[in-house]
Amino acid sequence: MPMRLIGGGFVGITLVAASTLAAADTLPARKAGLWESKTVSAEGNTTARQCIDEKTDQMAQGALGAGQCSKRDFVKTSTGYTGETECKIGPISASGTSVITGDFASKVHMDVDTTLTGIPNMKEPVRRKMVIDATYLGPCEAGQSPGDIILPDGKIVKMPQGAAR
Repeated sequence: MPMRLIGGGFVGITLVAASTLAAADTLPARKAGLWESKTVSAEGNTTARQCIDEKTDQMAQGALGAGQCSKRDFVKTSTGYTGETECKIGPISASGTSVITGDFASKVHMDVDTTLTGIPNMKEPVRRKMVIDATYLGPCEAGQSPGDIILPDGKIVKMPQGAAR
């Protein structure tokens, strides 16, 4: 069963599982505006853009893993952050490590290694490695709302109302 992440890898599994940091260090907020994320993995490459503000960036960093992760440890290093996470969503468990670098104002680079177990109809654990490069493009475009994810085909995925409020 192939598993793909919705575009905007920065919004995807990595920071999602990596955030709402209860212990250790917290990741800096990205600069508000339009960000382009390029995700490269064995499953394929995806590029997407997201309009963010402080609230939607916090949600992007923590929404999906909130309350479902037994471990979210991030430690500031001399070059950025390292992280370890353990999360469970339904029958699926995910454990992962990440290395995050960048200035969070113009660029962010992430190397992520996640192992998934409990996937229906899969007997073996599934390991996913990905590299995500997010680049600040400038202010959000006219008509975009914070949280809007613009997929490669131009389709816009709206963040649920009230989710980041």
